[in-house]
Order: sequence, then C-alpha cells, then structure tokens
Amino acid sequence: MPQARSFIARIGIAVLSLAVLGAGCTKGPSAEAVKASKRTTLKIWSVVDDRDVYEEILNDYRKLHPYVDIEFRRFRLEEYENELLNALAEDRGPDIFLIHNTWLGKYQRKIYPMPLSTKVAVQTVEGTLKKEVVYVVQNEPSVSIRQYKLDYPDSVTKDFIRSINVSTVPDKRDIQQRVMAIPMSVDTLAMYVNKDLLNAAGVLTIPTTWDQVQEAVKKLTKQDTQGDLVQAGAALGTGNNVERAPDILAALMMQNGAEMSMDDGTPIFNTIPEKLDGLRDEPPALQALNFYSDFANPGKEVYTWNAKQPNSLDAFTQGKVAMFFGYNYHLPIIRARGPRLNLAIAPLPQIPGNPVVNFASYWGFTVSKKSKNTDLAWNLLNFMRTPEENMKYLKAATRPAALRSQLAAQLEDETVGVFAAQVLTSQTWYRGVNSRAADDAMIDMIDMAALGTPEAFSQALQIGLDKVNQTMRAPPLPE
Repeated sequence: MPQARSFIARIGIAVLSLAVLGAGCTKGPSAEAVKASKRTTLKIWSVVDDRDVYEEILNDYRKLHPYVDIEFRRFRLEEYENELLNALAEDRGPDIFLIHNTWLGKYQRKIYPMPLSTKVAVQTVEGTLKKEVVYVVQNEPSVSIRQYKLDYPDSVTKDFIRSINVSTVPDKRDIQQRVMAIPMSVDTLAMYVNKDLLNAAGVLTIPTTWDQVQEAVKKLTKQDTQGDLVQAGAALGTGNNVERAPDILAALMMQNGAEMSMDDGTPIFNTIPEKLDGLRDEPPALQALNFYSDFANPGKEVYTWNAKQPNSLDAFTQGKVAMFFGYNYHLPIIRARGPRLNLAIAPLPQIPGNPVVNFASYWGFTVSKKSKNTDLAWNLLNFMRTPEENMKYLKAATRPAALRSQLAAQLEDETVGVFAAQVLTSQTWYRGVNSRAADDAMIDMIDMAALGTPEAFSQALQIGLDKVNQTMRAPPLPE
C-alpha cells in the first residue's frame, strides 16, 4: 500500500505540474500571422539620397518587424527613370520608388494608392508564466486625407492627392480621394549671393524684391571693351544655360498674378485671371516673360546675361555671377566647387504689394501597383513620415522639412532655414504627363521671346502654352 500511495502521489504531482505549465503556454501564432511574418524583402529605389540618411529609420522599422529585409538602391538622376520604367515593365521593379512632384500624372497608372489601413504582422508577448514573443496580424490605419492636408503644405496636397475610382466592382464607380505619395522634405527656389561681388559693387543690402534685383544688376554687370560680358549681376534672361529656368519663370508668372492651369491641369497662363479683369491690359504671364527676358536684352539697362554664358551654376561657382537662383540641393555642389565663395542664401525676391509666392520642387515615395507587398510597403512609408522618424532623415540629409510641424525648428538653421521659411508659401503647377516636355516648352518660349518685339512675346506665350497643352493630352504610361 505504501508503494501505491507513492505512485498516486507522483501522478498527482505530474498532473499539477502539467496544469501549471499549461497556464504558461500560448496558443501560438495563427496561420495568417505565420504567413504575414515570413521573411520578406522590400525593394526601395531612390534618386536623391543614399541609404545612409535613411539607415536609422529603416533600423527602427526592422526592430518592430524583424522579418523585413530592406534592399535600397540609389540611382543617378540621368539614369533613374529609364531604369525604373524598364524594371516596372519587366516585373522586376521596386516595391517603393521615388517620383518627382511633377511626375504623378505620368506614373499614376503604375501606382498603388495608399490604402485606408494596412494589415501587417507585428510582435507581441503572450503567456502568463512563460512569456513568449509571437506575431499577430494587425490592421493599422494609414494617415487620413484630412490629417495629410493638415500635416503638409498646400503644394504637397495639391500634387499628391488624387480622386480615383476605388470600386472593386466592374462597371461601377466609387470616386474617393487617396494619397499617392509621401514626401520626406520639400525644397524651394531661393537666391544664392556672392557677397564679395555685392560688396565690391557697393550694393549695400541683398535684394528682397525684383525691383531691387534690377537696380543691383546695373551695378554688378561688367563688360569688356568689345562689349562681352565678363561679370553678370544675375543669371536670368535665357533658357538653356540658366539652371531651372522654367521654375524661375513660372515663379515670376505666379508672383505677378498668373493662374498657370485649371483644376484638371489645362494650362491657362496666357489669360488674364478673373480677379485681375479690368486691372491689367495684358496677361500677367506675358508681363513676367517680358521682365525675365530683359536681363538678356542688350538694349535694356538690366542687360546682364546671354546665351553665350556658361551654365548659371558653373558661372556662380566660378565667381562670375553675383546672384544665382537655385534649390537647397544645389548647396553641396556650390560648396564643393566654390569652397572660397563668400556665400549667402536669401529668399526668392518678391513683387511688393502682391501676395508672397514661392516655388517648390521635391520628391515623394510611392508604392508600385505590381508590388506583392503593398500593405507592408505603405506601412513602412507611414512609419517613415511620422515626425520622430522624419526628423532623423532631415538631420542626416540636411534638407528642409515637408511636415508643417517641423518647419519652425529649422528657421534659424544657416543651411536650410531660408528654404524652410518658404515652404508654406510655395506653389507648383501641373505639367501634364510629361513634365520634361513642358519644361522644354517653357525654355522654347523664353528663347522665342529673346527676339524682343511685342509680337514675339505674344507669339512665344501662345506657342509655349500650346506645347504645354500637348503634354496634357499625351497618354500616361500604360499599367
């Protein structure tokens, strides 16, 4: 009997032990979680920055999603679009890729719009006595349209929100607004100044208005005995040899009151806007084109530039031009090529009495329609755009912010402050499905206006508008 009691006691202890162990066991991940947490590689293609400026953000994301590997490739600008289009066509493209803010019309059919929420696997701890890390599938909300409009400047919401058909039923339409891309920063057009040249010419203050630019140019421009320009006051007036001439001209047009296009993208910059009807005798865009062209007209007092000059960026870094108009992305190039320049960065000049208008140029990350990981890709982009993570990028890349909440902290920064201060007043305009062709049309318009006659200006404006309009009618890229 003692042996029987001992056996029964051992059975009881075993049963009790199983009960305790059972209390600490978990049911384990679901089949859905197992599938969602399988090892996955997200491919990201970039053209602006190398992986190192994103590294901290990507590591933060992988801590939450260890099953995600991230393959990051940066391309040169001149090769990027060709590589991207070929890869997308051959189904070997990236999950996430960068588009310029002027490219959405061209790439829209190749983009998977941001879903309202994303279903991804996340880590959680289960169990009472025996803790165990397992994966569960969660529905995480994406940034809403309302919040996106609150977070970003108007230029971004205009460029990267589209009304699309989200219906999954054939022959049925359900038009809703969707976010198409996420910008990490927004660049704006500013004025770089060679302070030594201004000082030598007796220009006491850096111009803040276009009238002041004209007056400074008269003092800064130098010609040799043959009449050839040896020093330019400003790189303005021509098309092909002025860095981002289409942007400078568009900024002048908008500052002068021109409406560049209708809501559907149809260009109308050859018209007098209704708000100016009766106040102007000619389209404000025509006046802006005339003003811009004067800087390359030998018959004008403000003559300072011509088609024989080198590229404006090269001329500025060589100390041959006092005022150069460019973006934040030009700064490292200027510092590398002209390390001894006594440099200042000033806001884009404005027209006194008119609303302040600046010009934006920037990139945004989007997701390929052909990606097999669209939820995971958009989940990563929603993570990257959070203020805490986005700031890590801004500090590493030294770029002006896209998020409104981060701009104030940058205003006193010597490198990005001027650009950041202009973000909220920045504008862009839709240039159809071929923004490069639209830029070429603007350059042709500038070159045509160089003839200098009133007829030439009017014809140039109309021909430029017709060419831009052709980019609106061109078919977008096939899906």
